[in-house]
Amino acid sequence: MIGTFLVLATILVLGIPAAVIFIPLAALTGKVRPLYDVTCFITRTAFRAAGIRFVTEGAEHVPAGQACIIMANHVSNLDPPALIPRIPGYTSGFSKRSVFKLPVFGYCLKLGEFIPVDRKGNKESAQQSIAAAKRLLDKGLHITTFVEGTRSRDGRLLPFKKGPFYLAEATGAPCIPVSIYGTETLMAKGSFGIKGGTAHIVFHPPIRPGDYATREELMLAVRASIASGLPEWMRG
Repeated sequence: MIGTFLVLATILVLGIPAAVIFIPLAALTGKVRPLYDVTCFITRTAFRAAGIRFVTEGAEHVPAGQACIIMANHVSNLDPPALIPRIPGYTSGFSKRSVFKLPVFGYCLKLGEFIPVDRKGNKESAQQSIAAAKRLLDKGLHITTFVEGTRSRDGRLLPFKKGPFYLAEATGAPCIPVSIYGTETLMAKGSFGIKGGTAHIVFHPPIRPGDYATREELMLAVRASIASGLPEWMRG
């Protein structure tokens, strides 16, 4: 539990003064990037304080000046705060609608133009989420999504959700597959305990939707790319 305490203590010590300064600044000016950057800095600092080390490979595969869809596997609650600060540029993403109701954090997600989704949403809700993501891609923001739709209980790749691939087809935005492993040992599903150690984030070369005849072929290509960066037992 020492790791959990160190993460929370760092976030509180650095986050409270940052929130007092940067949240009103973002609300008044409409410029969210300073709040985004300081949040990423605090997150990285909290992980270092807890003895967590991330080995990142292939970030150069994210093309400069082009909005992409970042597609990652998902094995731990640590994955989003680990991945987002390491994505070159500025990303939005999808988050459960219930998270937007959290005080302060939910408001920050709204300021950052993150997109609320319903885990068991209807077709209309899904279409609204895809349309919102398309508008953000058109503005030049990356969209980050965990393509399994939920965390894997045992670390093995789950079936992928179709929504991100509808978005890729509709926009033609490059898909950047990302493999994450090691976080499942630092914070397991169903646990609030965080412990030190090393995890890995691997960015793979872009996969362009226009190179595939069908959505299913695109999905298989992304899955194969993500699997290639994972330990063999995680490949599903």
